[in-house]
Amino acid sequence: MRYNKFALFSAAAAALLATPASAHRQWMLPSTTVLSGTQGGVTVDAAISNDLFDPDHFPMGLDEVAVWAPDGSKQQIQNPATGRFKSTFDVMVDKPGTWKIGTEQSSMSGTFTLDGETWRVGGRRRPPASAAGQGGPAGGRPAPARPAGAGGPGGFNPAHMVATVEEIPANANDVKLSERVSRHFVFVTADAPTEGVFAPTGKGLEMQPITHPSGLVADEEGQFRYLIDGKPAAGVAVTVVPGAKKFREAEDAQELKTGADGILHVKWPVPGMYWMSASASDNHPSDSRASARSMTYTTTVEVVAP
Repeated sequence: MRYNKFALFSAAAAALLATPASAHRQWMLPSTTVLSGTQGGVTVDAAISNDLFDPDHFPMGLDEVAVWAPDGSKQQIQNPATGRFKSTFDVMVDKPGTWKIGTEQSSMSGTFTLDGETWRVGGRRRPPASAAGQGGPAGGRPAPARPAGAGGPGGFNPAHMVATVEEIPANANDVKLSERVSRHFVFVTADAPTEGVFAPTGKGLEMQPITHPSGLVADEEGQFRYLIDGKPAAGVAVTVVPGAKKFREAEDAQELKTGADGILHVKWPVPGMYWMSASASDNHPSDSRASARSMTYTTTVEVVAP
């Protein structure tokens, strides 16, 4: 494995899903991805923007950002701050090896009917009352009555929402749910690279680098293995986009897919930071009440000049 200690201006990004070039994308950008020694750290920018790594739209929330040291222990972000266009935080890198910084999220969304009315799952409204007039699982009361024809698009009553599947009453009908699993990581290496933070959990879409992120070079092919529920996943769609779009006319995105062995082969036209967003879907959600699952895994890698 080739290990390069050069870092011009490193980046790592994550996004909730691989979106068209014109859409907003969520990303994180560390001040460096390679450190010599364990006496320093990194500052990470986090935002949602049109052009990758150029904060021009909205800051990313930091509530669910976590840090994993090379030995697997959980660490805390430091000095979090949120401005108009981006958020920032620090990570103290005090152990040798490769660190993982970012978020992993799983959520359910969908609809159900209660007393002939449609409710949505995934909102923040209080839960509905049961048909017997008792409070819901969280002790909620019935949503206030609304005039006929009131509500959001399509006649939907915006008061008819619950936050989680646990709040769906037992007497609900026509329950239609789907699961969404997303991972959004940045990798930083101090001294020699390690593999511990890439150990698969066996749940959802994950990535194991064959070429370590600290060793990517513009004249060498990068290889990454993608897994679904711990097994190599064929046909996973991966969008690879170089950063600094504001300085060129075209997006220059590569639309790639993993092979039968789950491996993605990537060529790097130029050195720089590349946003990589993988997406897949199937009918194997973790909750038996759901019928579909969508998954994303996004990161940004730094590719240095040879």
